[in-house]
Amino acid sequence: MENRRSGWINGLAGVVIFAGSLPATRAAVVDFDPLFLTGARAVIAAALAGALLVGMGEKRPERRDIIPLIVTAAGVVVGFPLLTALALQSISSARSIVFLGLLPFCTALFAVLRGGERPRSAFWLFSLAGAALVTGYALLNGGSGTLRGDGLMAAAVIVCGLGYAEGATLSRRLGGWQTICQALLIALPLMLPVMLLTLPDSVSHVSVPAWIGLGYVSAFSMLIGFIFWYRGLAQGGIAAVGQLQLLQPFIALGLASLLLHEQVNWGMVAVSLGAVLCVAGARRFAR
Repeated sequence: MENRRSGWINGLAGVVIFAGSLPATRAAVVDFDPLFLTGARAVIAAALAGALLVGMGEKRPERRDIIPLIVTAAGVVVGFPLLTALALQSISSARSIVFLGLLPFCTALFAVLRGGERPRSAFWLFSLAGAALVTGYALLNGGSGTLRGDGLMAAAVIVCGLGYAEGATLSRRLGGWQTICQALLIALPLMLPVMLLTLPDSVSHVSVPAWIGLGYVSAFSMLIGFIFWYRGLAQGGIAAVGQLQLLQPFIALGLASLLLHEQVNWGMVAVSLGAVLCVAGARRFAR
């Protein structure tokens, strides 16, 4: 019981950190090429991860862990950052929330396929209700989309759900921070050339918000958030703790209200409370 409670606390910490990812990405792609942003954030995070692994005296991953690490890296280091960066060139960060509402359900599906979990039937009812609630609210308030942007975000959700489930399964054996650090290093030989080939000729045009966005997605979205997130998923269950992602859009909107002085309406509050109830219900019937 204590381990599961710790899992929910770690998972919530990860969700709070991830809540700033899409707004930060949106700020960064205003002045940075999406390919450069994807490569740079991964390279910076890999440098931090390598220093952490060396400092803690961690060994190299075993041969049996290589394929799961590649799948994890493909989902959360390469796939999701690149696809969302490309999508956010043609849709707003508010519109992207439509698709974040589907991420918990997608993660739960991969928890069954890759993690061997078997939630009860009632869990799926709460999970679907939560996805419908968040997605419905976002559709009404996220503005219009484009076929390209919406398609890229849908693909991003699928690869991210796979990366979450695969990494969390691996975290049960390697540990949460070790898994994301090793995944970042696995992706480094690909992401370093991507960064160097798309390096801008000049950075004089880059605004302060874009630099802050790059720094946030590199240190927090790519590394620190995953340390909490993978540990939480491994401790509390991938399908169950994954439902905390239903709260991410509203945490993000709350941050936007606090930092950007955007208006928070009663509809947002009501849907947030509904999402909390769906998370609580999913938690109860996850096992």
